Amino acid sequence: MRILILGGSSEATLLAKALAPRADLNAILSLAGRTKNPAPMPLPTRIGGFGGVEGLRSYLRDARINAVIDATHPFAAQMKRNAAQACGATNTPLCAFTRAPWVAGEGDDWIEVDTAAEAAVALGETPKRVFLAIGRQQAGAFAGQNHHFVLRAIDAPDAGALPASLDLVLARGPFTVEDEIALMREKRIDIVVSKNAGGEATRAKIDGARAEKLQVVMIRRPKTPERPVFENIEDALAWIEAHRPAS
Repeated sequence: MRILILGGSSEATLLAKALAPRADLNAILSLAGRTKNPAPMPLPTRIGGFGGVEGLRSYLRDARINAVIDATHPFAAQMKRNAAQACGATNTPLCAFTRAPWVAGEGDDWIEVDTAAEAAVALGETPKRVFLAIGRQQAGAFAGQNHHFVLRAIDAPDAGALPASLDLVLARGPFTVEDEIALMREKRIDIVVSKNAGGEATRAKIDGARAEKLQVVMIRRPKTPERPVFENIEDALAWIEAHRPAS
């Protein structure tokens, strides 16, 4: 059985580790290539885009893929749409393996918005020290503001529109709650901007903000195409078994 995993998340890594020892499965992991030095994976890995829906359709046919698992980041909206269209056109079974979104609890103070542009507006006019915990790709949405930003990313952002007042922290997680509190105190953070990535791997910043009684501007997940969605690996593995091609 030939399986394509669309990666870019901790779920993709978990799935790759589960499938790598399986002699009855031939799985390949695809990464978009946005991180310059991705962590090593236990499966054969292709890096780079497919060339849109048409390119992915061709790949599925040429590589004789029997099933696709979308384990991209919850905010990889374009890839999710492309996968749904390409799999529909080729009649290739598709499911998603992801993590549940975070939900505000007691002690959380969230402003929920739909986009990075709305998050920039939600910061208001009064100058603040902002922990921009959304990665480097959407930092440009905060350019032209009078706030001071602390941007944490794995790789440095490309030259272009960035906030004028910016501290860049290059680091690869995971981070503990103690790590996040220390950063917030060192940088004298007033407010946190985060995407609702969900899961445990990156939630320490949310717990740290709660502990420090900081407001969080939370960007909601984009809408995704209709397909089976699993939040634990046992269900994803069972879906694979149910979609084995006939001998």
